[in-house]
Amino acid sequence: MSQSSTQPLVLVDGSSYLYRAFHAMYKADLRTSKGEPVGAIRGVTSMLRRLKQDYPGSTIAVVFDAKGKTFRDEIYSEYKAHRPPMPDDMRPQIEPIHNIVQAMGMPLLVIEGVEADDVMGTLAQQATEQGIDVVLSTGDKDMAQLVNQHVTLVNTMTETVMDVEGVKEKFGLPPELIIDYLALMGDKVDNIPGVPGVGEKTALALLQGLGNLENIYNNLDKVAGLEFRGAKKMHEKLEANRELAFLSYELATIKLDVALELGPQDLVMAAEDRARLLELFTELEFKGWMDEYSQPLKEGGGVDSAAEKVAEVDYQTILTEAQLDEWLQRLQAAELIAFDTETTSLNYMEAKLVGVSFAVEAGQAAYVPFGHDYLGVPEQLSQELVLAKLKPILEDANKAKVGQNLKYDRSVLAKHGIKLQGIAFDTMLESYVLNSTASRHNMDDLASFYLDHKTIHYEDIAGKGAKQITFNQIELEQAGPYAAEDADITLRLHQTLWPRLAREPSLKSVFEEIELPLVEVLSDIEMNGALVSRELLGQQSAEISARLTELEREAYELAGEEFNLGSPKQLGRILFEKLAIPVIKKTPKGAPSTAEEVLAELALDYPLPKLLMEHRGLSKLKSTYTDKLPEMINPHTGRIHTSYHQAVTATGRLSSSDPNLQNIPIRTDEGRRVRQAFIAGPGNIIVAADYSQIELRIMAHLSQDKGLLDSFSKGLDVHKATASEVFGVPLEQVSGEQRRSAKAINFGLIYGMSAFGLGKQLNIGRNEAQAYMDAYFAKYPGVMQYMENTREQAAEKGYVETLFGRRLYLPEINASNGMRRQAAERTAINAPMQGTAADIIKKAMVQVQAWLPASGLDARMIMQVHDELVFEVAEADKQALCDGVVARMAAAAKLDVPLIADVGFGANWDEAH
Repeated sequence: MSQSSTQPLVLVDGSSYLYRAFHAMYKADLRTSKGEPVGAIRGVTSMLRRLKQDYPGSTIAVVFDAKGKTFRDEIYSEYKAHRPPMPDDMRPQIEPIHNIVQAMGMPLLVIEGVEADDVMGTLAQQATEQGIDVVLSTGDKDMAQLVNQHVTLVNTMTETVMDVEGVKEKFGLPPELIIDYLALMGDKVDNIPGVPGVGEKTALALLQGLGNLENIYNNLDKVAGLEFRGAKKMHEKLEANRELAFLSYELATIKLDVALELGPQDLVMAAEDRARLLELFTELEFKGWMDEYSQPLKEGGGVDSAAEKVAEVDYQTILTEAQLDEWLQRLQAAELIAFDTETTSLNYMEAKLVGVSFAVEAGQAAYVPFGHDYLGVPEQLSQELVLAKLKPILEDANKAKVGQNLKYDRSVLAKHGIKLQGIAFDTMLESYVLNSTASRHNMDDLASFYLDHKTIHYEDIAGKGAKQITFNQIELEQAGPYAAEDADITLRLHQTLWPRLAREPSLKSVFEEIELPLVEVLSDIEMNGALVSRELLGQQSAEISARLTELEREAYELAGEEFNLGSPKQLGRILFEKLAIPVIKKTPKGAPSTAEEVLAELALDYPLPKLLMEHRGLSKLKSTYTDKLPEMINPHTGRIHTSYHQAVTATGRLSSSDPNLQNIPIRTDEGRRVRQAFIAGPGNIIVAADYSQIELRIMAHLSQDKGLLDSFSKGLDVHKATASEVFGVPLEQVSGEQRRSAKAINFGLIYGMSAFGLGKQLNIGRNEAQAYMDAYFAKYPGVMQYMENTREQAAEKGYVETLFGRRLYLPEINASNGMRRQAAERTAINAPMQGTAADIIKKAMVQVQAWLPASGLDARMIMQVHDELVFEVAEADKQALCDGVVARMAAAAKLDVPLIADVGFGANWDEAH
């Protein structure tokens, strides 16, 4: 077919797409399991798919710059001379993009001797003469010169469209003066010189005052009379740079007469080659698109993208009991229900239910509001009625549910007397287990990444910042589609993610046996909460304040003047100018760095940095814990309730927030005093159980090193045994300092530490540290072999695995940049141990929580921190709890060395630890 006169011809600036996609996706650094970069390919493909959706029926032709020089290089040898060379990771992505363009059925144009702009300009000019509308898809401002009554610009990154009026609004000039504008002010990107001293405002004033470039040079005597800064002498600059101005005009002018074999009418879309696209997407490991193109074409379904299919929806807002009853029948009949709550807060303890949504098949979802309270809200069903009717379904363990972060929904429902059961799937966790580093695991990002769909964002309907309203204030016309989409997209994500997990038995097992059972466990722990002493924290805050004042006074004495200890600029002046302390690191802007690691190094030799380190540590402890924890005590429970996050860290470890329990210092007296404020209620005590040297035990198991296996099997102090070997002294003569050094070696090496890093930690020279490492690997050769094997396997597969099959993908493992590659190698060595330790503590939590309610003990789990579980228990039950917990923690995994949990108890967390 020929280009229809009713549909615009879309011309894509492929080179602009390439650079913008590359830099937009640079931080994500997407790579295949072989380490090949694919971020730009994915970005360009997504934009082209979006164009097909936005311009159905149009021909979309993609134009790329050809290799080699163009006519502009012959005119001006410095043209684009300042442009950096193409990034190494960009070059190999060009050919796959060309292949995808052709497989999508789009004409691909690469014309030697000219730029993509010139090809697009020529086609746009020809189309205009033939009365054909043209859309130029680019981010290049130079293209504004081509806009006319038939030609518009569209920027897919910013989703803006620019017609003639749009050009005038943006530049203050019509399209026909854009070349003159560029000629006057130049273009640093393309190294078009322009007239020295003429910027945007001056160029605008000249063109608005005198017309085009030729008119300006014909009326130089009138320039001084224009109203802009420097007008009096501008005519001299213009006269002196006349040749440069007209050379710049020639360089900035897009050619409209390139000799082309095909004209606008000849550009036609071919049928999409689905088999070829599947082959390409498989090779590039674009799993969402692989799944899409591996499905046979449905009758009448065409080749719509996932985004287009998501657009075909039937969302209902339920306002009558009859509607609700009809949906209840559908829920009863469904094999799987996607479920979501809408509330007033992200804090599960403060959140009030506003409504619920559900979906049973893709594209069909409903929202039941019952808590909207804005002026003029339509009559809603009562919360009591809705929850009473839903309760039997929500509490039915045999009725499978899927949600996005169902831990939150479970906790919210629990406050309304509903125990959510039948949690069969969670899309956040499915994504996390499938690939923890591919994307963030919130719904908006997952929908974009896996479904190529832009969801309605909360900010779109609630506003931003201080003016943001809560969900109960949002009108139903907006709230309904938003809430229903949440349930619908959750279902679609599950339908996309689960088949991939199911194909990988080890990943399926991690999901079903570790992550999913943990949802209920963490929800219970969070709601149990921990008791803290407001009085002890207040007392500690006062003492820290006094110490901070004292440290400030001491700092002023050392500096010889008063200064702001929190100001990097003032601190830099004091340390590096006044006190002449050597600069050991600079910021990206070239200023001497006062970062924590710099101060830590300087603190070894200089008193002021040492004092500043103490001041920073205490300030952080005060603001984060001693001041903040009392404010976080829930007024209804009298306890603090943290939030645990399953899908944040790359390795599988849990993290927590509000408060962050993982970061309370344990090696300082002040940090331990914060732990003393975590207390037991009347008649209760705190029990803390943690794994002993778990990562070293995992290293022994994974490496099968005979020395390590023997040390653990014989129950030896492994740090003492290492010290004995490394320092060449009998086991019984190992000093405390030698044991501490051996501990640093043991843990440092499993984190991939270098001799330089070890030397720094032990405050010894690099050669001495290397000698320690050599002695260590001579004693434990299996560890060295494990590390080498792990590096090789990671480079080959692109990921490493825990003992239970959890994967950590390493996009930098084959990076050409040595520092990035070495960092990935260090991660590859440590991740299986850290990840396995995380899996083991999670399995232990699941087993302990399965036993605890039926044990008859008056006890509850209240915290999980690193390798430690913390409980509150009636004093009479403490021994039975200790015995039961230790046994289950030891049985959480079968290693070739004993898995040992140490347990303690006391009136507070510090005493119990």
